[in-house]
Amino acid sequence: MASTLAWSSAASSSAPSSRLPPRRSPSLVVVAQGKVKKYRQVILTDDIAEVGKKGDTLKVRAGFYRNFLLPKGKATLLTPEVLKEMQVEQERIDAEKKRVKEEAQQLARVFETIGAFKVPRKAQDLVDIIKSQLNRDVDKRLVTVPEIREIGEYIAEIKLHPEVTAQVRLTVHLLYSHIV
Repeated sequence: MASTLAWSSAASSSAPSSRLPPRRSPSLVVVAQGKVKKYRQVILTDDIAEVGKKGDTLKVRAGFYRNFLLPKGKATLLTPEVLKEMQVEQERIDAEKKRVKEEAQQLARVFETIGAFKVPRKAQDLVDIIKSQLNRDVDKRLVTVPEIREIGEYIAEIKLHPEVTAQVRLTVHLLYSHIV
């Protein structure tokens, strides 16, 4: 029974020291987790007022991330995999923007080389004329037509892209029709 009581001080003092080394009681080992991170690097997955826009990388407090951003799915931790995925997505978006801009530039060249559109009445019909002659849809809000008061040539502007504006010549050959 003395061997089962080796943890007590009486058992360790009664055992001869020459035969067995003295046994110690097991000590409590505390392993520190290190310093707690107060901030987290995150990428926003949604626009958040007064915080940032989608795709922004931010350094936010850990509690803000844990209690607000993570449960609502508004951000993810910045990891190499997530960063690479965001870069691929940004490259895709940039390629799409470039394609749209090139398409707008090509359409602008078509408008400028086509010559003048003959407009038989008020210029609000310019969008309909473009659609009938070129089979292209143009939003009326993007067309800027000068005020037409008499027969002649005018230049209208069509904003095809934020960076591309086409100038279209209009030939007004009959402003008002008179029915007799």
